[in-house]
Amino acid sequence: MCIICDRIKMIKEGANPYFVRELETGYVVIGDNQHFEGYTLFLFKEHVVELFNIEPAVKTKYLEEMSIVAEAAYKAFKPEKMNYECLGNGDAHLHWHLFPRKQGDIENYGNNGRGPVWWYPMEKMYSDDNRPNAEKLEEMKRRLNDELEALLA
Repeated sequence: MCIICDRIKMIKEGANPYFVRELETGYVVIGDNQHFEGYTLFLFKEHVVELFNIEPAVKTKYLEEMSIVAEAAYKAFKPEKMNYECLGNGDAHLHWHLFPRKQGDIENYGNNGRGPVWWYPMEKMYSDDNRPNAEKLEEMKRRLNDELEALLA
């Protein structure tokens, strides 16, 4: 089983503390590490590796829901810009990384502090210092879910 399937299994068992909300095509979760405050993932419900392998109507709905999740993250965490990434080389299960971005969030890495999140050192981005405590995590989940609720109403 893949790590994303494992995380989805935890959601179904009520054991994933990062779970925010289930949508028709996927699960909304707050990222384990929050160097980029509000970092959110949208996990496709089924184990599919490529976007083009999804039935067209489901693919359209998934992309629409991903956009709604990104808008909710934007409204909840007030970044200057959202970054969207659907990679899959590391975890071959369709999912989106939604990064709320602010000036200076990659320090002086990249092009004078500007560029993709992956120009920031992985050991710093995924440091345990960037894990929200239980209280902060609940507050972040509430903010994101409140915005999702408003957008989905």
